Amino acid sequence: MCGIAGYIGKQQAAPIILDGLAKLEYRGYDSAGVAVFDGEKIHMEKAMGRLRVLDEMTHHGASMPGFCGVGHTRWATHGCPSDTNAHPHMNEENTIAVVHNGIIENYGKLKQRLEKKGYHFASETDTEVLAHMLTEYYHGDPVDAIEKVMHRVEGSYALGIMFLDHPHHIYAARKDSPLIVGVSDDGKFIASDVPAILHYTRNVYYMENEEIACLSNEHTRFFNIDGESIEKQPVTIDWDIHAAEKGGYEHFMLKEIHEQPKAVRDTISPRISNNDIDLGELGLSEEEIRNLKHISIVACGSAYHTGVTGKYVLESLARIPTETDLASEFRYRNPIYTPDSLVIIVSQSGETADSLAALRDAKKHKSKVLAIVNVVGSSIAREADSVLYTWAGPEISVATTKAYSCQLAVFYMLAMKFARIRGTISPEQFAKLLDALKLLPDQIETLLSQKEKIQFFANHYLATEHIFFMGRGIDYAISLEGSLKLKEISYIHSEAYAAGELKHGTISLMEEGTLVVAIATQDILYPKTVSNIVEVKTRGAFVMALTTLKHKDMENCADYVLYVPETENPFMGSLAIIPLQLFSYYVSLGRGLDVDKPRNLAKSVTVE
Repeated sequence: MCGIAGYIGKQQAAPIILDGLAKLEYRGYDSAGVAVFDGEKIHMEKAMGRLRVLDEMTHHGASMPGFCGVGHTRWATHGCPSDTNAHPHMNEENTIAVVHNGIIENYGKLKQRLEKKGYHFASETDTEVLAHMLTEYYHGDPVDAIEKVMHRVEGSYALGIMFLDHPHHIYAARKDSPLIVGVSDDGKFIASDVPAILHYTRNVYYMENEEIACLSNEHTRFFNIDGESIEKQPVTIDWDIHAAEKGGYEHFMLKEIHEQPKAVRDTISPRISNNDIDLGELGLSEEEIRNLKHISIVACGSAYHTGVTGKYVLESLARIPTETDLASEFRYRNPIYTPDSLVIIVSQSGETADSLAALRDAKKHKSKVLAIVNVVGSSIAREADSVLYTWAGPEISVATTKAYSCQLAVFYMLAMKFARIRGTISPEQFAKLLDALKLLPDQIETLLSQKEKIQFFANHYLATEHIFFMGRGIDYAISLEGSLKLKEISYIHSEAYAAGELKHGTISLMEEGTLVVAIATQDILYPKTVSNIVEVKTRGAFVMALTTLKHKDMENCADYVLYVPETENPFMGSLAIIPLQLFSYYVSLGRGLDVDKPRNLAKSVTVE
């Protein structure tokens, strides 16, 4: 991991590659490097730290002339961050350069075999194995060499490769790690994600698993793992290029928090027609929906938290037994697939490695798979039986906000649609929920207008070391996401607990001044959560409570209260999360941290 950019064409390659890598900084990284063919040899520069170090070292690419090159931003998996371990990696003769996203799982065995044959390794990375293997199998035909390497490596990879013998070509290959090919009148591109090339072209080929690409000024060719030529059709990207820029905001995260009213509206509005919800892309007949016996929601990180809410909402409204699993656990616990079941895979990027593996396992067992994703044409979107796109637009900040909110909105519509078809709610209840759903974007906008109050509170807790979030039911799901947001970007130790479980151990951690964030938006559970607030306050905790306007009595027991507008109980997560996102943002900002690029984290986790 984490970002790949490559270019061949009429322009100088290095400045374009550096610009592409800059557009991928949101993915997280610890070092960067570029390799360019300068007319005689492959010239390489690498540097640990932020991309600006490499940019300054190469005078914004001007010191690396040439019209063909590849670049990489690395997030360490094998070997600590260093100039030596940074990509690209080259063979001993400096005739082959490789950039790689992913993990070569059998690299240890391959490395031992290569060392016995006399190959010497300069780095600690798994990627250097690929450079030496390509050398071993290369006999004049790059595609043949790449094909042989692909047959022998295990794991995941997206590769950008240059051969000195073929100086005006870039080669690419992919398995379980995203890679796209872009084409324009000025050149050809490879990249890990669309923002890297959006400034230069909107015509993109999505590479499938075990495909090879060969790019030159004259042609764009694709091959399968057996070296057979294949035909592919380009896709036109319709993103607004300004959506991938800050637009005057200090950080992408703040911009994306403020984009949530529009993003949620874009997710909901096209799917509401004639006082009904139209999910035509669902791919399930009404009979199949009525016969559903079980739903498994599988996801990672924030997407998993939307799945926790999705479980509550689906069971409450549609009365379908639902379980929510972390993808990294689901795929290894030998799950039971049954007839009349549905697996829902949730992912912003559509490339999350564990979620993709869970999807493939479900498909192998003939289970119906529905994907909820943001990125059109992503691996999960292409491999699922059907897709509900969130249409959140590009999300650049590592800490998700608007994609999370749009995933929640999709779960609401799914639960309502299932409930109406199955007859588990009345027409009057459905109409009431639909009216509330339509109001959510405006209510989110109202909450955003009150950010100063949250900033004021956040500024008083910049130095805290431990924060506990608690809630019940959907409020517990909100607590999970609120806690994750805070730890992701502020590095404060933060944990979320089901409020009823506090007395089973966690309450022993409460002492004078401990900050507890209590979410109490669910009417039926409100009195019980108040009791839990009293319990922690008795032990000296300072409580910030988040509740609805009808519960003004919260001020009698909590130390600080934030209010959200009234809505239907199943939809409370969409409103209660907004103050928690802002709280996390302002704490991180006040601590002087890099909000958009938190340490050790990647936007799209494409390895296990």
